[in-house]
Amino acid sequence: MPLPSSIDVAVIGAGAAGLGAAHALKRAGRSFVVLEARDRAGGRGHTITAAPGIPFDLGCGWLHSADHNAFVKIAGQLDFEIDKTLPPWRDRIAVNKAFPAKDRADFIRSLDEFFDRIEEAAKGGVDQPANLYLEAGNRWNPMIDAVSSYINGCETDRLSILDFDAYEDTNLNWRVRRGYGALMAAYGATLPLVFNCAVTLIDHSGKRLRIETSQGTLAADKAIITVPTNLIAREALRFHPALPEKVDAAANLPLGLADKVMLALDDAEQLPIDGNLRGATMRSEMGTYHLRPFGQACVEGFFGGRFAQGLEDAGDGAFAAQAIDEIVSFLGNDFRRKLKPLKESRWAHDPFARGSYSHARPGHAGKRAILAAPVDGRLFFAGEATSPNFFSTAHGAHDSGERAVKEVMAKSSST
Repeated sequence: MPLPSSIDVAVIGAGAAGLGAAHALKRAGRSFVVLEARDRAGGRGHTITAAPGIPFDLGCGWLHSADHNAFVKIAGQLDFEIDKTLPPWRDRIAVNKAFPAKDRADFIRSLDEFFDRIEEAAKGGVDQPANLYLEAGNRWNPMIDAVSSYINGCETDRLSILDFDAYEDTNLNWRVRRGYGALMAAYGATLPLVFNCAVTLIDHSGKRLRIETSQGTLAADKAIITVPTNLIAREALRFHPALPEKVDAAANLPLGLADKVMLALDDAEQLPIDGNLRGATMRSEMGTYHLRPFGQACVEGFFGGRFAQGLEDAGDGAFAAQAIDEIVSFLGNDFRRKLKPLKESRWAHDPFARGSYSHARPGHAGKRAILAAPVDGRLFFAGEATSPNFFSTAHGAHDSGERAVKEVMAKSSST
């Protein structure tokens, strides 16, 4: 749709938070528009076709805490099939002679004990870097760092223990057969969306907001801002008057990095459906591999943190090359001819994200509440980084959008 000249509420961003906010505004009968810099809805939720019959979620792919996840109900409403197969994490179905069962069990025990130490330390209320709770000399510490990079987007030295402990996980994780990103795109299909419309400035100095975009200027009474923290921190989106407390909060809730690669797999029946593959590498520079997701003839690889950043910086194809070399080292040279690169993500180089999902820097767990706080009764903030307990998830982002609309409505009723 074309950019209107005036609107009641402008929603900045059509990711999960923006879509959640937009649907809440629609139910409330408010006049609104969603301004999206990309040419699609979904934000960091994006499904592509890696190969015929193989959907690939470049971003979020799991319905975390499915029993509390709004997208489960949304999937039912939009006739998207949900797969309730258990995830291949924690070596549920492990394939790798290079990582014997005894070693895998010892690693899982060390990982759980690390999490237990963080939980106990967090009870004291003093924020510290998570790496302080690694057991000195434990041979699995580098692999624990690698796991942190997958789940937090960063290694343990960059991770706040209070923030990590605040995350709520019911350990029920499902998938969307056609793709989580495809579900978000369908969820946004009935909304008033303006694509290719990057917002660069929100001027809140006057009676109404003046919103400058790549397609022109829009006047609005209120705005719900859902853009990723890295863009606020870099001031790709600016405010006038400036909001230094928001910029500081965003900078201390940076988007970590988690990237994926999809490989085609010949002779797929040699490997189990929904299997897990990783090696006892004793280093943090490693991938982890989901074998034959949904029974497909493919392997999905995951990389995080500094290692993912280095592979992104190396250019297109670096993830695939690394994944193939690593899988071959585990399973043998025969697999080199069986694996073919398909697609890979590069979220740090995405100009409208600059990362994957937020974590709090040590000492800054309280910045989520600061980022979420409304300004002047006209600027409202949403996004996964503003969620106190479900940050780093699409459903946390969605729920934050609904929360922001409740704040909008409460302010409207009081004026």
